[in-house]
Amino acid sequence: MSDTQKKQNFLQGTALLAMAAMFVKLVGALYKVPLNAIIGEKGFGYFTTAYEIYNILLMISTAGLPVAMSRMISESSSLGNYAQVRQIYTTARKIFLILGVSGSLLMTLFCRQLAAYWNQPDAWAAIGFLGPCVLFICVMSAYRGYFQGQSNMIPTAVSQVIEVIVKLAVGMLAAVALLKLTSSIPLAAGGAILGVTASCIVSVFYLSGRFRASFRLLPQTGDTPKSFRSTAWELLKIAFPITLSSTCLSIVTSLSSKIYMGRLLESGITQEAADTMRGIHVMTQTIYNMPCALITPITVSIIPAITALVTQKKIREIRMTEESAIRVTGIFAMPCAVGLMCLAQPVTAFLGGYSGQKLALATQLMTVLGAAIVFNALVLVTTAIMQAHGNVNRPVINMLIGGILKLIVVYFLTGNPAVGIVGTPIGTLLSYVVICILNVLSIRSLVDDSPRIVKNLLRPLLAACVMGIVVWFSWKGMTLLPLPQGRLGYALEAVVPVGVGILVYLFAAVKFQVLTREDCLLLPKGEKIAKLLKL
Repeated sequence: MSDTQKKQNFLQGTALLAMAAMFVKLVGALYKVPLNAIIGEKGFGYFTTAYEIYNILLMISTAGLPVAMSRMISESSSLGNYAQVRQIYTTARKIFLILGVSGSLLMTLFCRQLAAYWNQPDAWAAIGFLGPCVLFICVMSAYRGYFQGQSNMIPTAVSQVIEVIVKLAVGMLAAVALLKLTSSIPLAAGGAILGVTASCIVSVFYLSGRFRASFRLLPQTGDTPKSFRSTAWELLKIAFPITLSSTCLSIVTSLSSKIYMGRLLESGITQEAADTMRGIHVMTQTIYNMPCALITPITVSIIPAITALVTQKKIREIRMTEESAIRVTGIFAMPCAVGLMCLAQPVTAFLGGYSGQKLALATQLMTVLGAAIVFNALVLVTTAIMQAHGNVNRPVINMLIGGILKLIVVYFLTGNPAVGIVGTPIGTLLSYVVICILNVLSIRSLVDDSPRIVKNLLRPLLAACVMGIVVWFSWKGMTLLPLPQGRLGYALEAVVPVGVGILVYLFAAVKFQVLTREDCLLLPKGEKIAKLLKL
């Protein structure tokens, strides 16, 4: 396989997963926005508490192993050692099953204790219903790690689309049905979780079929695979630091929730008011996570691509791939960050249905979180670059430093009545800024011929700033028009400026040559794209 084809696989894999991620987030919004209206801020808070606990167990179970699998399978495949590829999958699958069963039992059997610990005792049903998903996700992760190691992103993308469609259909029906039958918000939140469980089951069946067909086509080679113990040790040696790094911020997020809920209650706010504030914060966090999800495909694609190049000692191609990943990160992250900062009020009014004091709070939260998008995106891609080079320990240290800073900031700011829950996104922003700086410094010291990060982000930033100015004035212009009252008016105030922003950003991106001719030539029909953009 040629060098060009290897990088083409990286960019095409990124594009495929990015399109799937956009679809997943769009449908996810269609799921969470009406769900918020059905079960209210309190019920949505219960739903999210279950998800936060689930995410911790999920990170512990799946964050590092798929990355370790993709790295090791990519390396073995590039050397033609397909017997070792089989051994890597078989070993990883056994580890996944152990972790999955343990996590599912923990959430299912101790759901009430976990809900009480998180200061939301009524979240027990949602936590218990979500428990079985840990096992199913572990099984899915084994399949996805295998495919990603071979730079085949299609099964992962398709399974993600299947998941979100089933989750929307089953989750909404279950939430509405249980709310009508029992009039219980905690049980309705648990019903919404059933959609997640059903989606995981369907996705497992799809991936299983694709895996069996692919596994049979692996070439039979004469290489002798390493033992189960040796392979397991190598997997865990790579996976443990990555898992620790990924889990660190998830644990910090959950601990910060516990801290700010406690601090709000200590300041004299009632449980009901604190639950409502938490629900608003969760909704803005959901919006914030949408653009961040577009960066994950870059990290998934870049690790096996760079690992294969590192194995073959192709220094120039490594740097080209890294800089391409950084440019694509900027192309996605910059306009999302600027757009959400400029349109925080109409976006939260439309998606959250807020007005009055709730809208004022949501606007403050969203503005700060919008600024954090760029730094979150850079943390993701710089962490992936270090992991692809085998530097898996430094990101853990950097994440730990940023996580501790966040907890300290959240504790002091949320205890201040003048700041309140707004201190939580401020802590998020500051932590990602610090982690980002530490990651950039680490890459410069650890990676030979390190990528030029700032240079590759300047043009996307300039294009996003031009877009932001136009978007802000277009929104202000919309507020002067006699728009309908309620949700329709909010929709027009948000959607029209967003549409204007997309057109302006595309024009500015072409004008400032944000995407290079070399990037275009490595995409499907790249010559036509480059000619269209006059590159």
